[in-house]
Amino acid sequence: MARGSYDEAQLHELLYQGIETELGGEQVYLKAIECAVNDDLRKEWNDYLEETRHHQEVLLGVFEQLGLDPGVRTPGREVVAHHGKSLVKAMEMAQAAGDPVAAELVAAECVVLAETKDHLNWELVGYVSKKATGDVGKVLKAAYEEVEQQEDHHLYHTKGWGRELWLQSLGLPAVLPPPEEVKKVETAIGAARAENARDGMRKH
Repeated sequence: MARGSYDEAQLHELLYQGIETELGGEQVYLKAIECAVNDDLRKEWNDYLEETRHHQEVLLGVFEQLGLDPGVRTPGREVVAHHGKSLVKAMEMAQAAGDPVAAELVAAECVVLAETKDHLNWELVGYVSKKATGDVGKVLKAAYEEVEQQEDHHLYHTKGWGRELWLQSLGLPAVLPPPEEVKKVETAIGAARAENARDGMRKH
C-alpha cells in the first residue's frame, strides 16, 4: 500500500483513538438517553447511538483493510478511554443529585464534549485521505465520506440543544427543537447562521 506524505505511525494512533472514541461514545449516549427529559432530544440521541455503533463498524472495516489490530492499546487510546468513562461518571453524579432537568443539561454538555473529539478524529481522517495514495487513500476517503455528515449532526445539533435547554432553564425564550436541528445544519458556518437566526424563530 502506498503511504503518501504523512506520518504512518501517527495515522495508526489516530485510528486507535478513533475506535476508542466511538466505543466510549456508545456508553456516553446510553447514559445520556437515560438523562433526557425532552422526548425529541431522546429520539435524536437514540438515532445518534445507532449511528455511533455503525461508525464502529466502519472503523473496524478500516482496520481490517489496512491490516491493523483494533485491540492495540496505546497511551493515547487509554486517555480517550478515561475521558469517556469520566463523562459517563459525570452524568451519573448529575442523576444522583435528583434534578432531572439539571441532569439533562449535564448530559447535553457531555455529549458535546465527546462529539468534539469524535468530530476532530474524522476531520483528521478526511485530511489524511487527501494526502494518502493508493489503497490507504481510498479506504480512508470511503470511511470519511460515509461518516462525515452524521458526525456534523452529532456535534452541531447537540450544541444547539444544550444552548436552548440552558436558556429554557434560565427562564428565557428557547427554540426547541433548536435552530441547528430545524435547519439541518452540517457545518460550523451553518451552525453560526442558525444560532444568529434563532431570534426570528418560534420560542417556547
